[in-house]
Amino acid sequence: MSVRSDPGASRAGRLVWIGLRPERLAPLATPDQADLDTETGLAGDHYAGRTQRKRQVTLLQYEHLAVIGSVLGREVTPALLRRNLVVAGINLHALKDQPFEIGPVLLQGTGFCHPCSRMETALGPGGYQAMRGHGGITAQILRGGTIRLGDTVRPTQLDLFASSNGD
Repeated sequence: MSVRSDPGASRAGRLVWIGLRPERLAPLATPDQADLDTETGLAGDHYAGRTQRKRQVTLLQYEHLAVIGSVLGREVTPALLRRNLVVAGINLHALKDQPFEIGPVLLQGTGFCHPCSRMETALGPGGYQAMRGHGGITAQILRGGTIRLGDTVRPTQLDLFASSNGD
């Protein structure tokens, strides 16, 4: 299997925020980089090592923060929404069910990350409704590595028939 950029895809975006949840309901750590592993997930996140591989990483589109904030009449920060990664400049929903790269890491979009009832507590009355359609996506890690703020986010194509030894 090989990976190549998708020339027909939209322009690339960038990683603008990383959030790690060290334990349930704890404040998020916001490092400048994070390690992602295909088996254990996002290092430092309390979900790391769990068997639910299709939700190893949660992602949110930066531009949706303003939409959610507008609906609620308040500022909304990534930490309030408790997603792992925030990306800007790319249509995140277009990456659902698609492979994409963030820096050296290869991910596969696996579904929408729908809001939960905790959004009412985090954002106040109407928080759940404000998040509907803006909760981002979930992803599985196909190739691990270290990601850093500012890394490029780009759709890719998987060539399942390519040989890894050049045959």
